[in-house]
Amino acid sequence: MSQDTAWESGRLDAGKGPSRLLFGQMYEDAEIECSAFRGLRRIFCIASAADTAIHLSLAHEVVACDINPVQLEYAERRVKGAPPVEGDAERVMGFLRTFIPLVGWRMALVREFLAFSNVKAQSAYWSERLDTRRFRGVFDLMMSRPMLRAFYSRQLLRSLPPGFGAIVRARMARGFAVHANASNPYAALLLLGESPKLVRADAPHVRFVLNDAASYLESCAPEYFDGFALSNILDGATPAYRERMLRAVRRGATGAGVVVLRSFGEPGKDLPKNFADRDRSLLWGVVDVRRASEF
Repeated sequence: MSQDTAWESGRLDAGKGPSRLLFGQMYEDAEIECSAFRGLRRIFCIASAADTAIHLSLAHEVVACDINPVQLEYAERRVKGAPPVEGDAERVMGFLRTFIPLVGWRMALVREFLAFSNVKAQSAYWSERLDTRRFRGVFDLMMSRPMLRAFYSRQLLRSLPPGFGAIVRARMARGFAVHANASNPYAALLLLGESPKLVRADAPHVRFVLNDAASYLESCAPEYFDGFALSNILDGATPAYRERMLRAVRRGATGAGVVVLRSFGEPGKDLPKNFADRDRSLLWGVVDVRRASEF
C-alpha cells in the first residue's frame, strides 16, 4: 500500500530496512524563517538536521518534530553542539561533486567564484566560466529521472518537475545574480559541501518530538503555535495527507500564525507570492510564506 508521505519509510530510496540518517545539513536559508517569525513566540518546525531549529532557538521556543527516529536523535545531538556528519543526501551530493573535474571546473576556479562580493560580476563569471555546455550536459544527465531513481523513491521523484536539471540550473543562476557568494554560506555548502557555521543560543529552547507532523499537531491544543517551519514536508505526500497536514496547521495556529513551506516543485498559479529568490540556498522552486489561515 502506498504511504501517505514518502518520509514515513525513513529512507530516501525505495529500499526496505531500518530508518537512516537522511540529512546531515539543511539546504534551507533559515533567515527566511527568522524574518517571517520575528516577534512571535512558539514555533513548530520539522527537525531534519536541526539547522533551522538552532537558528530559531535564539529568539523563540521551538518544538522540533520528525517521523524518523534516527534523524531526530541526530538533531538533538546537533542542538547540543555536535558537528554535522554525512547523511544520505550528502552522499548523493558528494557523488555528484565527483564529476566536477569532468566538466572542467578546477578548484581554483570555484574558489574564485565563491569569493565574489559583486553580484553583477559574479553572475557574469557564472555565465562565462562555469555554466558551460559541458557542465549543462553532465548536470542535466545527473538530474534526470533515470539517474535520480538510483537514489530516490518514486514517491519523492513525483514531486520533481520535468526537466529538473535545467530548472535547478536556472534557480542557481537566479540566486547567483542576487546573493553575493562571499557573504552566502549556502553557496559553499552547495558547491563544495562546506558546512555553514551556526550561532547557538546559550540554552536552546528546543523540545524534540518523535511523531508524524500531522498527528502531533492534531494532538495539540488548538491555537497553540505562532509559526510553522515545515521544510518541504509535502514533497512526496499524497493529496489526502497534504490536506490533512494543512488542516492540522490551521487548527494549531494562533490568529497571527505564519507558515513557511518549501518545495522542489515549480510554483503554481495559486501561489500569492513566492519567496524562493530570497532563499540563499539556491535550490528551491517554492518558498511559500503566509498566514496559516490562508492555506
